[in-house]
Amino acid sequence: MKYLDLAKGKVPNIPLLINMVSRRVRLLNRGERPLVKPDNAQMSPMNIALKEIAEGKLSAEISFTPVRKAPESSPLSL
Repeated sequence: MKYLDLAKGKVPNIPLLINMVSRRVRLLNRGERPLVKPDNAQMSPMNIALKEIAEGKLSAEISFTPVRKAPESSPLSL
């Protein structure tokens, strides 16, 4: 799993790496062209996605938006 180790070096946050690979695999399965040359004709979409990340062809952008607090409910008055 050389591409997995290289990809983890680029994206050390494992949950983020999993999401990136998952999304890219879906795109590849839908017919999108790889951003890198596959090592062989039988290379899996997952390994292609990992290779793309390892070679810096894919990156993730994280947007931090403030979470709105729900308005405090007023106590029920009877």
